[in-house]
Amino acid sequence: MTRTGNLKESEARFNEVVTSSTNGVLIVDLDGTLIRANAAIGHILERTADELTGVPLFDLVEPGFAEMLSEAMDELAAGTTDRVRQSQRLRRKDGEVARVTLAASLLRGANDEPSHFVVVVEDGTELELLQNELKRQSLHDPLTGLPNRQFFTTQLEIALRKGDPEHGITVFHLDLDAFGMLRDSFGGRVVERMLQHVTQRLKALLADEKVMIARFGGDEFGVLVENTATTPPIDTIMKGINEDLMLEPTYVDGHGLAVSVSAGVVHRPGGEVEPLDVLRSAERALRRAKRGRRGQWELFHAGQDAEERRDDALAVEMPSAWENGEITVRYRPVVELASGAVSGVEAAMHWERPESEALGHDRCAALAEQTGLILPLGEWMLRVAGGQSVWWRQRGQFERALALRLTAHQSADADLVTRVVRVLDQVGLAPGQLMISVPGSVLPMADAADNVAVLARMGVLTAVDDFGLGPLDFGLLAADLPVQAVRVARGLVASRSQYVAALLPLLREQGVSVAVDGIDSAELAAWWRDAGADFATGDHFSGALPAGDFLENLPPR
Repeated sequence: MTRTGNLKESEARFNEVVTSSTNGVLIVDLDGTLIRANAAIGHILERTADELTGVPLFDLVEPGFAEMLSEAMDELAAGTTDRVRQSQRLRRKDGEVARVTLAASLLRGANDEPSHFVVVVEDGTELELLQNELKRQSLHDPLTGLPNRQFFTTQLEIALRKGDPEHGITVFHLDLDAFGMLRDSFGGRVVERMLQHVTQRLKALLADEKVMIARFGGDEFGVLVENTATTPPIDTIMKGINEDLMLEPTYVDGHGLAVSVSAGVVHRPGGEVEPLDVLRSAERALRRAKRGRRGQWELFHAGQDAEERRDDALAVEMPSAWENGEITVRYRPVVELASGAVSGVEAAMHWERPESEALGHDRCAALAEQTGLILPLGEWMLRVAGGQSVWWRQRGQFERALALRLTAHQSADADLVTRVVRVLDQVGLAPGQLMISVPGSVLPMADAADNVAVLARMGVLTAVDDFGLGPLDFGLLAADLPVQAVRVARGLVASRSQYVAALLPLLREQGVSVAVDGIDSAELAAWWRDAGADFATGDHFSGALPAGDFLENLPPR
């Protein structure tokens, strides 16, 4: 067949197949020259069909991709494959690249000899743009436009491997203080505006650094700084952030709002560290920072991290230990300092760990507080100790008040009063035979203050722990909250705080008794007795003992 005959045949086939096709279609000679092109391929490559006719196909392919297509076309011509499909990059008239999916088949003539190639081109540019946009959205926070935690983690991994070995990187895990109060007071719109404001201020404050700022979710942000010789110290960065956000409030709906930021910081982690470990370390440091005042930051230390990991492991083990009976309730006497008489009994948790050191009440309570186990565990402890107190009373063995200390979580528990009422009814203990104390730090919380007030109205004796660590309002303690006693913070007891001692007469005037814990010597007991404290606990009198041993060690009445 002549070349003219081949051309007519190809035209007939071309017109039949591709006139209405939205995909680009090319008829290509065996030597790779374009014979015909439809309008669709012209739109894809921004060339007319006439401009494409006579052009070698491989001249349209982006350098570096032509060889892959040439080899595939050779296989088609040789009959070793029936069809080729591959992602390709074709060059537009303006020099830009069109990302396409290209499918090629071999056309044969009447004698079944190879005649031409037909190449179908599907434009993937818009699809790729859509996919890229979806990917961008999946890696960015829609409210602030910042990268999200997933994207941050990926970039952190790169920075760890390729960072400047001399200066390293610094990772900040930031948390807005009192965010819940802001949300509850002003609502979602104001919160969103505040988060956007914080985003813009962080960008401006760190504009001179090679930095990535991400929003982890809620009120938490991540900052990755690739340090240089001119990068400011961590304390300078944190001071700048807090001064900017606190001293220059943003106005939303007429409200002038300011926030402080707490942070956990990991400085110059080794390149061999996994990014998730770095983020966990920063989060742990943040937790430590938020235990103190607002606007604080904590630097991660490997030793602290190892200790917290041990604590986490213990906290996870605690429920099974409780179920297995390893956790029990013990009792220690509350002693009247003036007379030396036992005036009450305090219940304490004790974890007897097989082949490990036993843990006392403070450690047990702190571990249970981490996981929320403290709520059911605390109710169980009240039931056991309350039942024991009733048992002693029925036999005339011990009729003094039972004291229990609550954690912050317990104190603010919405079901605290219900739990106490339920247990008192179950064991038969009268409200006036129970004293419950709460940490002083929870008194500003409405839920905790309400719990204390309701329990007091029921007749339960109430007390406040950790006295001396904060500016407690004695008028509030005596009037608004009917508190019968305060317990001086243990560290201030050991140091014989003159500040606290000076306040004791004021408390007595308010009708509030004072207890001291951690008394480990007769000398310390005498000092606090002379200072005006009323009651004491500590190893000088007795440690926490099982119920039977507690009675055996009581002094004669």
